[in-house]
Amino acid sequence: MSMPRKAMKELGFQACCLWCDAPDDAGATRCGPCINHHRNVRETIAASPPDDPLFQLAKEIMAFAAAPHRHDHDEVHGGILREQQRLAAGLQEPVPLPTSEEVGDLFAQQKTVNKESLIHQIGNKNPWKDRAPSVEVARILGQEAWDSDALVVDANYGARTIPSVPIQPVNREERAGEDTALTDRVQAAAQTSSMDEEVAEIFEEIEFKRRQSERKELKSALKDIKKLVDDDLEF
Repeated sequence: MSMPRKAMKELGFQACCLWCDAPDDAGATRCGPCINHHRNVRETIAASPPDDPLFQLAKEIMAFAAAPHRHDHDEVHGGILREQQRLAAGLQEPVPLPTSEEVGDLFAQQKTVNKESLIHQIGNKNPWKDRAPSVEVARILGQEAWDSDALVVDANYGARTIPSVPIQPVNREERAGEDTALTDRVQAAAQTSSMDEEVAEIFEEIEFKRRQSERKELKSALKDIKKLVDDDLEF
C-alpha cells in the first residue's frame, strides 16, 4: 500500500495507490507509467460519447473512487469504498482529540465575538433611530427627495431612435464570435457545483472536454452541410 501520489489525486485515481503493492518510495519508477496510463484513461472518458453506457459506468466508478465517503452507502460498492477509506485513514497521522480546557477556551472565545448583523450596524448610524426628526428637518428632506426638476419626464423617453445617417451593415465574418470555450467551462462548472471541490474539478474537466468534442463535431457537420448547399448539384 502506497501513499496516494499528488498526480493521481488530481486525476481522481488515488484509490489505485491505496491498493498498489509497490513500495511507498517517492519518485519510484513504477509511478510514472501508471500516472501516464491513468491520464490517458481520463482523457478517453472525457472524450467519450455522452450516451455510451460503458463510459457512463466508467464515470460513475470514477466518482465512487474519487469521493468514497459520499457513496459508501451503495449496496454494490459500499463495502470496498469503506475499505478504501480505512486504508487512507491508516496512512494519516492520528489527530489528538481536543482537551476539555481547549473546548472551554473555544466557547469563551466565541462569546466575545460580535455577532451584530450588517443591517443593525447601518441602522445604528441613523441619527433618528431613537427619535423622529423635527418638522423643519422633515420638510427639507422631503423637498430634496421630491425635487420638481427630477420629476420631469423626457417626452422622447422610450421612443424609437431614427438615425439621421444610414447605418452601414456589419461584416459578421470579421467577428471572432462568442468565447465558446468559456461558455462550455461555465456550463461544466454549473453542472458540478453540488459536488465536493476535488471531485468537481475532475468532472468539470470531463464535462468541458465532452462539450468541446460535441461542438467540434457540430462545426464539422455544419461545414459539410454548407459545402453541400453551395455546390451546384445536378440531379
